[in-house]
Parts: sequence; C-alpha cells; structure tokens
Amino acid sequence: MDNATIKSNHDTGDNAWMMISTALVLLMTPALAFFYGGLVDRKNVLNQLFLSFICMGIVFVQWVLFGFSFAFGPPVSAGFGSFGWSVLRFGENNNDIYSPTYPLLTYAAYQGTFAIITPALISGAIVGRMKLVPYMIFI
Repeated sequence: MDNATIKSNHDTGDNAWMMISTALVLLMTPALAFFYGGLVDRKNVLNQLFLSFICMGIVFVQWVLFGFSFAFGPPVSAGFGSFGWSVLRFGENNNDIYSPTYPLLTYAAYQGTFAIITPALISGAIVGRMKLVPYMIFI
C-alpha cells in the first residue's frame, strides 16, 4: 500500500497551530527566568536562571516517562490515570477526547510545556533560600 492511499484524519492546520502554540508556551520559561533574574540580587541572578532552566530538562523527562499518562491516560479511578500511555506510547494516534484532529504526541508536548513552566514559577520564591540538589529533588 503506497502512501497516497492511506487515509488520515490529521488536520495539518490544527497540528501546525498546536506546534506553534507549544513553541510559544515553551518560550515563556526562559522569559520567566530573565524576569525573575531582574527581580533578585546581583549575586543570585545566575542561580535564578539555572533554577528556571533546569526545570525544562527534569520536568520534560518526567512528563514523557509517566506524567502525561498519569494525567491523561485511561482512568484507574476518578481523577487518576493509569500508566498505560507511559513513555508516550500511542502518541502518533488521535484521541477523540483530547486530540481529535492532530496526533496525541502534539497534545502531550503542548501540555508538557505547562508542566515545565509550573515549577519554574516556584523557582522565583526559593532563589537564595534553597540549594540546587534539594530543588532538583523537589521538582
């Protein structure tokens, strides 16, 4: 079967808009880091930048491994998902509830950017008060 005969219900316009929105939300984390960097003392600016940027790496890995599945996966009980979608299995498929016209992977990336910026918001409150390793364990 060649590629011309495969039917897909992916809407390229919806997918492109979701990817642009994902990139814009992801840019909010460095912007937040620089904003918080301007609010702290001179000696804490680099620490503040690093606390915000480290969220991008740690939370992204957590989100891919189990976060998306726990938040949006098939329910185990009210409000809690299972680990059936862990490591973003079935990401290329559509989901009628969350992503009817674009891949579930695009939706996972979009929601993951909000998961990244959430602990970055917390970093503004703990700069100069908490060391790096306990913060990394906390997030």
